Amino acid sequence: MGIEIKMPALSPTMEEGTLAKWLVKEGDTVKSGDLLAEIETDKATMEFEAVDEGVIGKILVAEGTDNVKVGTVIAVIAGEGEDVSSATAAPAPSPTPAPAPAPAASAPTPTPTPAPAAQPAAASGSRVKASPLARRIAADKGVDLAGVTGSGPNGRIVKADVEGAKPGAAPAAQPAAAAPTPTAAPSAAPAAAETKAVWFDDSIPHEEEKLSNIRKTIARRLTESKQTVPHIYLTVDIRLDALLKLRGELNKALEARGVKLSVNDLLIKALGVALARTPKCNVTFTGDKLIKYSRADVSVAVSTPTGLITPIVKDAANKSVSAIATEMKDLAARAREGKLQPHEYQGGTASLSNMGMYGIKQFEAVINPPQGMIMAIGAGEKRPYIIDDALGVATVMSATGSFDHRAIDGADGAEMMKIFKELVEAPMGMIA
Repeated sequence: MGIEIKMPALSPTMEEGTLAKWLVKEGDTVKSGDLLAEIETDKATMEFEAVDEGVIGKILVAEGTDNVKVGTVIAVIAGEGEDVSSATAAPAPSPTPAPAPAPAASAPTPTPTPAPAAQPAAASGSRVKASPLARRIAADKGVDLAGVTGSGPNGRIVKADVEGAKPGAAPAAQPAAAAPTPTAAPSAAPAAAETKAVWFDDSIPHEEEKLSNIRKTIARRLTESKQTVPHIYLTVDIRLDALLKLRGELNKALEARGVKLSVNDLLIKALGVALARTPKCNVTFTGDKLIKYSRADVSVAVSTPTGLITPIVKDAANKSVSAIATEMKDLAARAREGKLQPHEYQGGTASLSNMGMYGIKQFEAVINPPQGMIMAIGAGEKRPYIIDDALGVATVMSATGSFDHRAIDGADGAEMMKIFKELVEAPMGMIA
């Protein structure tokens, strides 16, 4: 029979994933703890280890396969002398469907109407191939592109085709389509085709890249955040000279321990302390109640080859800056390698996103639901600044807090931004 290897649930919420890469092949001998495959979830790419030992008898799901349900048999380990070459992939367990309602009185089945003949310019999926210029001219002249024959590559409608068409040109009326059967579900394909026709011009040289599960999740969550969370943005300018001086002194003291602090490490600490001192901003809005956290867990945005991920520095307010620096170095490295565990990036009470290293002066970050706020950090730069009532030059950065206005009032957000500014400008107060 052999030992079935099933698609694992690598996080509490995982229902399906992509079998990104097999790290073994049929005929390989494996033992407990050996790496079998890389599984891409909606958050990260993680390695999957063997539990049993034996020989990989048959791989049932090819690498690169999307939407593999948790529990699906993906391979079989053969015992000594076993032949599992005839094994087939078993479907993932699924809930028992509810009983179907009793059918209504039978009615005569309508006779299907023959499908109409294809039109000259119509492409598969009801899309009409036409250049953007041809579309604009057609719209101005009132020409129906479905009735125009294209002379461009692959029947594409170009400017000359539309200029010679008569306004209102359209194909002959088509017979009505047969009524769908009562059980048929509507297809989303036409909408997708229409979107592609509007936004994608395939006459421009291009290449298509398949979206990873991580990128799909980023797109879904950011869209959800901007559509459902009312953002309020509060910006302060912060003088960095004292923090930069302290960082230099601390790095000299920590050199023997092999620890080097970044500005970001100190800002993580400052945000943690600011959240602890303004608990009204360390919250989550759930619709009918407000979750108030007693600990500040700061999610830190890290750019990886597959997209943005936010490893968490837990209890940032009470950790030393050297501990934060050591932890962030490890988390960021494993994030870029896709080796974070779910508990290391799922959760967090607020986020910090720093784009100063790219020279970005100021930006407004999108809140990471269900968190209530995110701090956006711009570049530190020399600016004219009033120092002791006199014009001078200082290193200044702009920081913008994005707050969920359903949960956090503007005055509370302003109080947190004020405290964050004070901590950065007088940093001894947050490490004492």
